[in-house]
Amino acid sequence: MELRHLNAFLAVAEELHFGRAAKRLQMAQPPLSQQIRQLEKELGVQLFRRNTRSVRLTSAGESFLEPVRTVLDDLDTAVRAARSAGRGEYGRVTIGFAGASSHETLPQLTRAVRAAHPGLELVMTGQTYANTALSRVADGSLDLGFVRLPVTRPGVAHRVIDEEELVCALPSDHPLARRGTVPLDVLVGEPFVSFPANSGSTVRDAMTEACESAGFTPRVVQEAPDSYTILALVAAGVGVTLTVTSVQHIQQNGLVYRPIAGPPIRLRAALAWRSDNPSAALRAVLAVAEEALPTPTQTPD
Repeated sequence: MELRHLNAFLAVAEELHFGRAAKRLQMAQPPLSQQIRQLEKELGVQLFRRNTRSVRLTSAGESFLEPVRTVLDDLDTAVRAARSAGRGEYGRVTIGFAGASSHETLPQLTRAVRAAHPGLELVMTGQTYANTALSRVADGSLDLGFVRLPVTRPGVAHRVIDEEELVCALPSDHPLARRGTVPLDVLVGEPFVSFPANSGSTVRDAMTEACESAGFTPRVVQEAPDSYTILALVAAGVGVTLTVTSVQHIQQNGLVYRPIAGPPIRLRAALAWRSDNPSAALRAVLAVAEEALPTPTQTPD
């Protein structure tokens, strides 16, 4: 039994006229009649009573009609689902991000994706620091990662979505909190709070590089896994830290942010994905991201 036989049966059953059914199927009447005979032979029952004036369903034909409609409807649903998945309307995309620094960009992306493709599943993996996210995109365990430049992994494509600057976070009663800006060299000997070493945090790397450029290595006395905890420790007077402007939405008693004196130290945030990832769902997310998270105009260094 072939699909064409079922389509032929349904057309004749609904039209109760071979001529109209043939026209509906865009075929000649003799091949249509032949398909009905082949179907009846395979089933071993007569499906239609026909004469020169009328066509009627037999009891077997009436019993056969609804199951055939169900089969053809289910097949049509399956075809449409496959085509939708091929366009990225359905599927699954895994995204790695690091909490506070994605406070604005991540919700913008997820809301836009869900509005455009409600059947698409986003699987979010938090506390995935930028370097770790980049590594996991490169090895294929993540489809998409929030990372920071530079992106140098072979086969990994990226697009800049934001530009941030390093700022100094201080306890509000710290003497430096009274300054409008904080020169890095005055932080020599200060206790620092930061992300764990070798955690994959580009913020920790940028802090270390900035301090070393100012002539010293930051003395990290306390490590914490996320910006919320780090800044709570700063507010508690445990130490100071260098962080990024995107976390300044975290406001609490005992905490202040101050710009770093001198030329701004910029970090560019990006989305990264494997250029050979065949996922149509990923392509759909990237297309939405072009609108939801456009590349900003680059500030001259």
